Amino acid sequence: MPLSSVRRWLAAVTIVLATTAAAQQPVVMRISHQVPPAHHMSKLLEGFAADVKQRTNGQVEVQLYGSEQLAKAAENFPQVARGTIEAAMSVNFQWGTTIPEMSATLIPYAMGDLERIKRFPASEARRYLDDKLAQRGVKSVAWLYITRETIVTSGKKPIVALDDFKGVKIRGLNTLTDNALTAAGAAPSAMPGSEVYQALQSGVLDAGLTDLSAAYSRKYYEVQKFGTVGPIFTIYFHMFANPAWWAKLKPEHRQAIEAAAAKSEADAIGVTEATAAAAIRDLQARGMTIHLQTPQEQATWRAAMEKPVRDAFLQTAPEGGARIIELLGKL
Repeated sequence: MPLSSVRRWLAAVTIVLATTAAAQQPVVMRISHQVPPAHHMSKLLEGFAADVKQRTNGQVEVQLYGSEQLAKAAENFPQVARGTIEAAMSVNFQWGTTIPEMSATLIPYAMGDLERIKRFPASEARRYLDDKLAQRGVKSVAWLYITRETIVTSGKKPIVALDDFKGVKIRGLNTLTDNALTAAGAAPSAMPGSEVYQALQSGVLDAGLTDLSAAYSRKYYEVQKFGTVGPIFTIYFHMFANPAWWAKLKPEHRQAIEAAAAKSEADAIGVTEATAAAAIRDLQARGMTIHLQTPQEQATWRAAMEKPVRDAFLQTAPEGGARIIELLGKL
């Protein structure tokens, strides 16, 4: 065989081998998120990754980057929209003024009923928010229910009646939820969860506000004696992807990811409820006195807190705020 023919044959073989190798490489789906490895959402995402791998026979590899390893929480949206990262997770209210309708679940007690939470993934309300996300340049993938049980912690005396809030320096979540705390007579100060322990320890704050699992994992029991628990704020951990990356996936890969996402949405409900129940037992075991709100106490707090937050929400979401409240009310 002439040397030129050998070279052409070798070149053809090289191309075939390279093409075959490329075809065998799995599609990578990197997911950036903020929660630590021990958090129950991290465990759920590990299950999602394993499920996608199984459903695609290893052709799609989900790589998880928690604790803000890949991007800060505030950078997840722009990086996914630009295509720097394939996908990310955000707490729904972190969309802020970018998509203000995403914060509707923060209206006190509006989404506290578990049956309504179970109906949300297949609801018109969810589709409405998915459309809002698409308008901002990202593909909605999954809504993982992360908490509905808020705990208000304190050191000197329990906060049970509304009057107990008066003059209390308390951790706020954001400007929207601060309206609820101010209406109750407290003095809220928004700060990241990672800073609350030291603020409570030093006396900068008198009281904390967070979800049950965070109160335990962040060791509030070391600096607070009391905790009042109620379904005040409902929060989701939301997965979204780059639309261009999503469109390039094989149809069967998109279907596999969607199926795994739907399973994770269903699993999140049971896991989150079990995690909350375990957190109550763990906090009590560590010496905290836990009070579960009675229906009457919930009604009293709701009467004071709901309207100020609802009014502020409608001001921040003048275009779609009323519509998403209406849709959530139909759940």
